[in-house]
Amino acid sequence: MSKYTYILTLLFSASLFAQHAPAKKQTKSILILNGTAHLGNGKIIDNSAIGFKDGKLTLVADASLIRLATGAYDETIDATGKHIYPGFIAPNSTLGLVEIDAVKSSDDQSEIGEMNPNVRSLIAYNAESKVIETVRPNGILMAQITPRGGTISGTSSIVQLDSWSYQDGVIKENDGIHLNFPSIYNSSGWWAEPGSASLNKDYAKEINEIRTFLSNAKAYQLATANERNLVFESTKGLFDGTQTLFLHADHELQIIDGIKMAKEIGISKVVIVGGFEAYKCAELLKSNSIGVLLRRVHDMPEFDDQDVNLPYKMAKMLTEKGIVVGLENSGDMERMNTRNLPFLAGTCAAYGLDKEQALQLITSNTAQLLGIDSFCGTLEQGKDATLFISEGDALDMRTNKLSKAYIQGRLLSLENHQSKLNDIYKEKYNQK
Repeated sequence: MSKYTYILTLLFSASLFAQHAPAKKQTKSILILNGTAHLGNGKIIDNSAIGFKDGKLTLVADASLIRLATGAYDETIDATGKHIYPGFIAPNSTLGLVEIDAVKSSDDQSEIGEMNPNVRSLIAYNAESKVIETVRPNGILMAQITPRGGTISGTSSIVQLDSWSYQDGVIKENDGIHLNFPSIYNSSGWWAEPGSASLNKDYAKEINEIRTFLSNAKAYQLATANERNLVFESTKGLFDGTQTLFLHADHELQIIDGIKMAKEIGISKVVIVGGFEAYKCAELLKSNSIGVLLRRVHDMPEFDDQDVNLPYKMAKMLTEKGIVVGLENSGDMERMNTRNLPFLAGTCAAYGLDKEQALQLITSNTAQLLGIDSFCGTLEQGKDATLFISEGDALDMRTNKLSKAYIQGRLLSLENHQSKLNDIYKEKYNQK
């Protein structure tokens, strides 16, 4: 047996004894008392009373200002000294689409071809992915499952991260279509040895191809066709306002050209994904009510003359301009690094935002940009009871330690194969 095969065997064996069935539906009402509740909308309740029943929040109040009848809730949890948060949301994620990068049969994140709006990531989503179990202990309880590749990658859907299957997990199906806008530059080399960059001479041509495709798709919706075109049919939501165009673009000119094209074609709902230079066109974004899902902020600037701290400051710069900002984590090792999403927000707090504004980047703001803010993203009566209790500040990796987590009122297991291995080796070396 090779060393590589041996390691894979160990990991597979570890995953077997860490398997957990999804939590059962909430049957007992629960009241969490005396914790510091971070509502996700910028507000804090220092001594809170958070109650939920049948998967929905029924009480969000200051514990000192209410009087509850004896037995009003079946179970009471004392959260004194602890913090309560709405579940974090990971947008533009490939969780459940790839298990092991080196194993081709476990990689289902992209499709052949350039224009694939009809490709639905949801049906490829593996709810039993072992990676998913490793992100929940840091508070990530929902994700937008997004395809990759091509010019139009396909259609994303939003799931909660504790289910038997994609049918059980979906909370918003086919929420948007993802367009990778043409790059201005052609780069050579790789991240460790970057090469020279040259202008993309086909930039205008590639934009025109996208414009033509979307214009034909719109015309198809308005006409009576003799034959069905399933590819064009899948774009209907872009033109009737039920779906969002997620425009993946980083540079100023890309963002401006992408917005201009979308407006010309008649697409009303647009969100920028990446947006490294979105701060340069903030007024355009604001005037068109377009939000930004900022690319991973734990990164370096793109150009030598940029402030080395620019990625950390961008959330504050856009927020000050009145732009709705969320955070996404695509890139190298993105699935396992999803667990670091809270700490991306923490870095934004260290570079200008206050903690509650930073929290909004991965809760209410992201929920708004994904169109799910009516039922999640904040701790408010009537919304889903998707929340967790942390021993400390959930945006700080030193104190983010969950004691309980709930999705739609269901108590989750926070164990996974990594925590099991941690326990095993602590025991081996007699660490407490």
